[in-house]
Amino acid sequence: MSISIASFDGTDRAAVDEAYRIGAAANDVDLPDFPPFCRRRFDALFHTPAPDTRTLWALARLDGVPAGYLQLDLPQLDNTDNATAELVVHPELRRRGVGRALHEYGVRLLREHGRKRVVAMTVSALPGGPARSGAGNAFAATTGAQSALAEVRRRLDVGEIDRVALRAALADARPRAEGYRSVCWQGATPQEYVADVAYLDGRLLMDAPMGDVQWEPEQVDAERIRGTERSLDAKGRRRYHLGVRHEESGRLVAWTLLGVGASADWHAFQQITIVDPAHRGHRLGLIAKAENLHHLLTHEPAVRVIDTFNAASNSYMVAINEQLGFRPVDAWNNWQLAL
Repeated sequence: MSISIASFDGTDRAAVDEAYRIGAAANDVDLPDFPPFCRRRFDALFHTPAPDTRTLWALARLDGVPAGYLQLDLPQLDNTDNATAELVVHPELRRRGVGRALHEYGVRLLREHGRKRVVAMTVSALPGGPARSGAGNAFAATTGAQSALAEVRRRLDVGEIDRVALRAALADARPRAEGYRSVCWQGATPQEYVADVAYLDGRLLMDAPMGDVQWEPEQVDAERIRGTERSLDAKGRRRYHLGVRHEESGRLVAWTLLGVGASADWHAFQQITIVDPAHRGHRLGLIAKAENLHHLLTHEPAVRVIDTFNAASNSYMVAINEQLGFRPVDAWNNWQLAL
């Protein structure tokens, strides 16, 4: 068997097509409950990338047949010693050395670009949960990577939401949130809130549990927010935001985001939720999430399930998600490799 690997970019449409087909096949086998691998999202990674990231791509062929690809994201504005990786091998061509060859190729590339560590994620089964291959964890361990942060994906079945209990939880929470007012929007953040959203977004990696992952807080400003929005627009992501405004100061002090991708109107991701530390203790996280759930479902009636990821140690946010009806599906591990 002969394995060849070559770097490529968005100008090589044949390589992009081949990588997409590999990703789609792997998604269907490894995560059958996920939305289909979105072609619009994948293409946008090449023509409208995130403003703060440079991406390197490589395609592996096994005896001339496209067999796997590697995506390396190199932060440009902060964390310039770091990178993240996604390594995907076609399900029919695994256990033939393709993953190992891509890994070795990627390590050489990252060292050439001065990176000192790389982080990648794997999925595995939870007790009593749906079957998941343990191959990703086993492979990561053989590379010398260290398990750095455990996460759990939870799913909310919209048809099983206990709306009576949810209304009761909101009624109990609202008296503790006097002096705060909810505001919601879709898509791009209104100019009056963009500076506050940038501040909250920049706090995310300061406040969220990061385990042993060596990742510094990101320096987020309005320009970076706008660049990220352009990238998400290109991917076809429909975004539903809810912010909580502190009436005395006029500032947005909490923010949450739900997103629906272009490939599946039945599925959404619960993404960022953050409350400014100075305004915690007022149940703003619960209020924001619950009200934004209503916001999403009003405009996206086809949504049937919502997925979210939390660090296993993030007991506060996990408790809110469990109260909303999210239930564990599978385990995700962040592996960190020193280069």
